[in-house]
Amino acid sequence: MSEEIFLIYARAGNGTIGKDGKLPWHLPADLKRFKALTMNRPMIMGRKTFESLPGLLPGRRHIVLTRRDRWDSSGAEVVHSIDEALELARDGNETGEIAVVGGAAIYDVFRPLADRIEVTEIHAEYSGDTFMKPIGAEWEVTAREDYPAEGDHPAYSFLTYHRQGRKDTQDAEA
Repeated sequence: MSEEIFLIYARAGNGTIGKDGKLPWHLPADLKRFKALTMNRPMIMGRKTFESLPGLLPGRRHIVLTRRDRWDSSGAEVVHSIDEALELARDGNETGEIAVVGGAAIYDVFRPLADRIEVTEIHAEYSGDTFMKPIGAEWEVTAREDYPAEGDHPAYSFLTYHRQGRKDTQDAEA
């Protein structure tokens, strides 16, 4: 079985991915997609991301990468290096997929190792204190679904990127 590391996040048009430890928008379709893409997969995250969750998310392993030696992990599996995180994520992983779910510093260290990026691109700008840089030219869109604004919800797109030259994109849908 081949392994695939993927990043998953929502990003506003101005790069915002968070504010005060939370998403600055409420988009039910994004939450549903996040659940579908991470269910039954190990999730690697930083301590602040773990602490921002409403609790342990059912059906997923929570692997927290932190520099803190002592910290009440409340059910998470705590690691102190990228190698430890990946080793733990591989152990017993039947899907072969490893989800990296944040925050920004964790995305930065795992981006060079990632094969795929799943992005909900929010077509609006939000103030925030955590930002994600644009996806670089080494990535190509292999799937895209666009949705119009509706009620209080902004327009958004679900985008799947694969690193060029690393994964077969024969089933790509634009």
